[in-house]
Amino acid sequence: MLYIHLRKCFDNAAINTSRDRESSYSKPYKMKAASPLLLPVLAILVLSLSCANPNPVFNNFFPCLSSHSSPLYPISDVFYTPNNSSFLSVLHSYIRNRRFSTSLTPKPFAIVSAKHESHIQSTLICARQCGFQVRIRSGGHDFEGLSYVSEVPFVVLDMFNLRSINIDIAKRTAWAQAGATIGELYYRIAEKSNVHAFPAGVCVGLGTGGHFSGGGYGNLMRKYGLSVDNIIDAQLVIVNGTILNRESMGEDVFWAIRGGGGASFGVILSWKIKLVPVPAKVTVFNKKWTLENNATDVVYRWQQVAHKLPKDIFIRAWPQVVNGGQKGMKTVEVSFVGHFLGKSNSLIPLMNERFPELGLLQTDCIEMSWIESTIFWAVFPNGTSIDALLKRASKADVFFKAKSDYVKKPIPKAGLESIWKVMIEIGIRGFMQWNPYGGRMSEILESETPFPHRAGIIFEIFYYMFWLEEGTEATNHYVNLTRRLYNTMTAYVSKDPREAFLNYRDLDIGCASPNSNESLSSAKVYGAKYFKENFDRLVRVKTTVDPDNFFNNEQSIPPLPPYV
Repeated sequence: MLYIHLRKCFDNAAINTSRDRESSYSKPYKMKAASPLLLPVLAILVLSLSCANPNPVFNNFFPCLSSHSSPLYPISDVFYTPNNSSFLSVLHSYIRNRRFSTSLTPKPFAIVSAKHESHIQSTLICARQCGFQVRIRSGGHDFEGLSYVSEVPFVVLDMFNLRSINIDIAKRTAWAQAGATIGELYYRIAEKSNVHAFPAGVCVGLGTGGHFSGGGYGNLMRKYGLSVDNIIDAQLVIVNGTILNRESMGEDVFWAIRGGGGASFGVILSWKIKLVPVPAKVTVFNKKWTLENNATDVVYRWQQVAHKLPKDIFIRAWPQVVNGGQKGMKTVEVSFVGHFLGKSNSLIPLMNERFPELGLLQTDCIEMSWIESTIFWAVFPNGTSIDALLKRASKADVFFKAKSDYVKKPIPKAGLESIWKVMIEIGIRGFMQWNPYGGRMSEILESETPFPHRAGIIFEIFYYMFWLEEGTEATNHYVNLTRRLYNTMTAYVSKDPREAFLNYRDLDIGCASPNSNESLSSAKVYGAKYFKENFDRLVRVKTTVDPDNFFNNEQSIPPLPPYV
């Protein structure tokens, strides 16, 4: 069935009923107390009801939320259950993959669309008290739906209303709440300056909460590294509702949430980021080659030079299947999508010297501001206003499956030709994006953040397969095609472990049953692929900040046993 791969992770899972433990951390922030007039009524409600009540959401969970929330920010304004007419629209509005919006998809008992920090605090306290799991969602781009799907009783904590952004150009810093999208962040930076930016993704609907905590990469990474390499502070809500900043959480926890997946340790409330300088004009291009005009030779050369070019240049290779020149025939077209921090009159001579095989011409280049280049990279139609960065998608358009890989040695031409053959057999629904490393990415130590994929990587691969057909049969078919392409690449990618990127969540590489005694041994399988040697340190941090494993999912960081 559609969710059989997810259900296998929960065969031995149980609802977390672990005992209460007080955190050893200081408490720089205090939750707002409920109105004294409400306390007697709420106390009677809470004391008279049990978490085991057949209707725990209404009879216990909601009163608990009310008693722990500020009366200035009523929880009722942001609380949804299946009895609310808007429940499904709220749930589906931040699901980006239609695989997880079907009638078979497990639904939460409730959704809390937090508008205030007290909503987060009360959700954690009351979910823990009542045995609910909490899934945390910001932009909703979790490729396996783990931020809004679970096989045990759960609550979705939506962060998308917490979206404030405060830019300080004089200090070259900004605070961004977890529910803000990177498109909104880019837009707000550009309101203040046309010569500042931030290194993050090109999909502008990504929520900063999850995107940054998994690493966050984009076309500035060869110049400035990842998003996590440019984060200087954060606010994290831990299991007992305490809000910590960098000083109060300590450097180990601050290290862990910058690339180790924040949802394993708490709820990211906001990030403080360091802005980076960019020129007033940048250059972008999209040069396309097909197999018929020697795309294989160009790709082969790209592998040798793209990671060695100056840091100001980022050139993505994007192979995909298209219709060929003859009717009924398919071919592979490779788009070389480039971003240069400078003008074209500087780029062209450099490319003619270092990468003449690309055949880049002045007419291929477009000069624009950095903020306009975010529109180009997000594949909006030409002429689209930057106001599009503020528009949020309303629903998922397609079903999809994604995977990732890292390459350390150039793939030989014979290997490329075998890859193109498999791609043509699979058809037009799938593609890969090959993203060059080198530059700043090779200068940062693997241990500096949990994200370990640094020196020695020449490019990263993103696999993507999409479809429109509904039903389990179609899903199985296209997921298997994705796996076929992935398996085809085995000989050419990293080994022992075969590395993977956390932001491209993939349950195929391993999963664990939360709260199971085998959680740690299972987690080591995917943990080695996502984090390499950093996994052990992440486990130690987890044991300190969340020893009872309240924050867990199928690919979370477990604590050291015993934790129940």
